[in-house]
Parts: sequence; structure tokens; C-alpha cells
Amino acid sequence: MQATSAIYTRGLTKYHGNRLALRDLDLDSPWGQVLSVFGPNGSGKTTLVRTLSGLSRATSGSIRIAGLNPETNGAAVRQVLGVLTHKTFLYDDLTVMENLRFHARMFGVDDLDARIEEVCAILDITSYLNARVRTLSNGMQKRVSLTRAFIHHPRLLILDEPEAGLDQEALNLVGNLLETHRSQGGTAIVTTHNVEWGVSYADRIIILSKGRISYDADADVVDSNAFRETYRRQTGAQALPPQAC
Repeated sequence: MQATSAIYTRGLTKYHGNRLALRDLDLDSPWGQVLSVFGPNGSGKTTLVRTLSGLSRATSGSIRIAGLNPETNGAAVRQVLGVLTHKTFLYDDLTVMENLRFHARMFGVDDLDARIEEVCAILDITSYLNARVRTLSNGMQKRVSLTRAFIHHPRLLILDEPEAGLDQEALNLVGNLLETHRSQGGTAIVTTHNVEWGVSYADRIIILSKGRISYDADADVVDSNAFRETYRRQTGAQALPPQAC
């Protein structure tokens, strides 16, 4: 668990049938880093998330999560990971509290009630703990799903477009979560279309284009306005304007 790299891939390649989704991708992300991944639809962002999180198996290449091989150390890798995808992985007919308790117990979380209280406060969902998930708005379900992903003290967060369906207040709360995670030595990889938000919370920015990393830079040298032109040059697409993110 003390491996230098949180995420390490070499030659990572993934086909969906005959379609190449990830192409010989090399990535090395150390601990204590928030990495924002940009790219147009079809660039490989969701495939990268699913492959790194073990929801999909690579066609070829190697992956190490906290120095562990997910194929041979699946249980240990799952303990390290907190994952958010486009699915909430919540039980609609259970309350928020029941969902969080179930997930926390599955991962053997100590001081369960205190941990639930702590994370719910970060994402401001405490007043919804007794509500059934199916009664919540899509944005609130997203917050609960983020809480679920963070509840078991994961060292590595993998978040696929966490901004989708969230208002600015909720986006700020997710930013607070990322800052808390980073301050504790954790790493996060976040796919996003929201340039301003993705740049502001990141330590490192990459662009995926046609399954490859076409751009990789430290966030502190990236200006969000200039980045839009960089994005266009790298992908042939326009970065979404703030109001569309």
C-alpha cells in the first residue's frame, strides 16, 4: 500500500468489439494529486474509469493500483478505491442512511456512525438521511453516491463526471471533498467537461483524444481560457462553455 504511484499503467489498451477505446496508454499518478481528465465524448474517459476501477478488463497492457495488480489482488484493490460512475450503485427502496450503513459495513468501517456523520457533513446531505433514495432528485442522489464512494476512507477516488446534474453549490461541496481527500494524502482522478471547475481543483490536467493522452500539464500553468484553444487543437472539438457544463 505504500507504493509511490497511486495509479500506474503501461501500454493500457481496450477494445469494445472492433472499436479501439484506449490505445497504448501510459499513466503514472503519485499520491496526493488530483488529476482532471478532459476529452470529448468517445475519447475514452469512461472506458479509462471503468478499466482502472476494475469494472472492465483491459484487452492488453498492465495496471497497478497502489502497487497492486487488480487481476490478482481484487479484494485489496477494492478496499483502496472509491468509485463514482454514471450509475449510483444505491438501493432505491432503502433510505440514505441504510445505503451508507450497508456500504460502510461491507468495507468494515470503524466508528461507523461517526464516519457517516463526518462525510454527510462534507456533502451537506445530513437532512436527507431518512429519505428513501427513490424520492431524491438526481442531483441529491449524485451527492449520496459520492458519499458512498468516500465512506470507507479510500486512498484513491475515481470519479466519472461528478459535475453532471449538480448545481454550483453542490460543485463547491465536491471540490471541498477533493481538497479534504488530497490533504490526507489521497489521490483522485476526475473526468469532467467543466473546464473552470476541473482546472481549479486539479494539480494536473490531461486531455484524452482517440484513446490516447494528447496533453499533460501541471494545473498551475494552465489558464482556463487558453485551455479551451488547447482543447480544440488537441481534440478537434470545442470545450463546453460554463453554462453548458
